[in-house]
Amino acid sequence: MYAVIKTGGKQYRVQAGDLLVVEKLDGEPGSEVAFGEVLMLGEGEAVTVGAPTVDGAVVSGTLLETRKGEKVKIFKKIRRQGYRRTRGHRQTESVVRVTSVAGAGKETKWEGVIDLTPKVILNARARGLGDAAVPATIPSMPVKAETAAPKKKAAPKKAATEAAPEAEA
Repeated sequence: MYAVIKTGGKQYRVQAGDLLVVEKLDGEPGSEVAFGEVLMLGEGEAVTVGAPTVDGAVVSGTLLETRKGEKVKIFKKIRRQGYRRTRGHRQTESVVRVTSVAGAGKETKWEGVIDLTPKVILNARARGLGDAAVPATIPSMPVKAETAAPKKKAAPKKAATEAAPEAEA
């Protein structure tokens, strides 16, 4: 069963278990999100189209993280005038795991496990850096022992008795 929902001025075709990146939503990671503007429901050949929305249909999900998206460069130029301006922008976006699609007397649920590990930590682990390379402002998830970086040993200090004969010479 799938649904077409509207959020953030855009439309998305989703089904249970999908990972969805949408405009910023309010809430903490792990909180439940419900999308009430369901424009269409479908299952195989049976399609229910709303006018403008399907009554009683709800798509629910879990908010995984809120992050900044890819950088967009804005470049302005007027030729032969020496005018060039470069700006950048990163839009805030939310990542949502769709857990259920319900409506028209039917419901489809996703039975998987939700992992709240942010993308920054996953990228660091994929590069073999572990959680040591992640900024301190991001809450860290538990790490397995084999992925943690080994601790460095301290260099042995010279004894005071060895330093005294060198000073006299």
